[in-house]
Amino acid sequence: MKSSDKIEKPEKISQVVVIGTSAGGLSALKVLIGQIPEDFPLPILVVRHISPDATGNVVLDGLNKLNTIQCHHAASGTNLRPGNLYLAPSDHHLLIGSNLKMQVTKGAHENRSRPAIDPLFRSAAVAFGPGVIGILLTGYLDDGTSGMKAIQKCGGICIVQDPEEAEYPDMPRNALNNIEVDYCLPLTEMGALLTELSSRKLPKRNAVPEEVLVEAKIAERVLSDLSSVNALGDQVPFNCPGCGGVLWKVGKDSDLRYRCHTGHAYTAAFLLAEQTNKIEETMWTALRMFEEHKNLLTEMARSKKGVGSQTALERAKTSQVHIDRIRAILNTNENESGDDMPT
Repeated sequence: MKSSDKIEKPEKISQVVVIGTSAGGLSALKVLIGQIPEDFPLPILVVRHISPDATGNVVLDGLNKLNTIQCHHAASGTNLRPGNLYLAPSDHHLLIGSNLKMQVTKGAHENRSRPAIDPLFRSAAVAFGPGVIGILLTGYLDDGTSGMKAIQKCGGICIVQDPEEAEYPDMPRNALNNIEVDYCLPLTEMGALLTELSSRKLPKRNAVPEEVLVEAKIAERVLSDLSSVNALGDQVPFNCPGCGGVLWKVGKDSDLRYRCHTGHAYTAAFLLAEQTNKIEETMWTALRMFEEHKNLLTEMARSKKGVGSQTALERAKTSQVHIDRIRAILNTNENESGDDMPT
């Protein structure tokens, strides 16, 4: 075999950096990645919440203009390479498989998002154990906190942006409220820290906790059945907003989360927000139907004479009472928007 025909073997990777962000994430990523040297010895995987119809090219273009490390869209089956950043494509989860290659999947939404931060963090914790460096940046609500806990349980390093400087402090603040992170610092100090951590001696790897392993496999679609979620918790009298199925409660107290057997997952904050959205959708539908009902009764009252006309007119007035009540509820919900956001 000629030397030019040799198959290039992937470099052995023992550490990986995973980053999660949402609102305000582009600016934060530019500040962070702008500090990374070209010869950075670790791969970096990034999940930024993005709408399904977006491409993510704006993020990649902005990061590549920094002229630091090479930035790409993640692709299934691709080996992780040092000094490269891989961004989760829109409407797809980004995971690290058991073979240490990237997996890009159309798995169930977690915390109303795809891509979501928790699936990446869990898969990295399972694949690399103490070799994971997890970073949580600016964003709404609390996606990423559960994944940070998985990283911590598997011996990895947890880094959180100082919420006092975050454009949207919910995500880093929720992580700080629920776990003892290793570092909480401004973006401008993270580059030097990552360079320092990249050369650290890794501690001995321990067994992956069963609950972390199960949830990681669910995200890979390896497990998505009643037995897997039954092992995680008990059924609760709520339905999954994503598919209408039964939900199981996972974790306790500050780690309260919910899963259905098809793979949808929610923190308590995201489940409350999704329920609120569903209620609002239902109320708008009810408002439309009552207005149509009132309009039809009004037309009937105009076309009739005598008792029938009076009855239709009274029923139209009753419908107007319901319309006014629904509008009042919708106005109240609009004025109180944001109350479901965790602090």
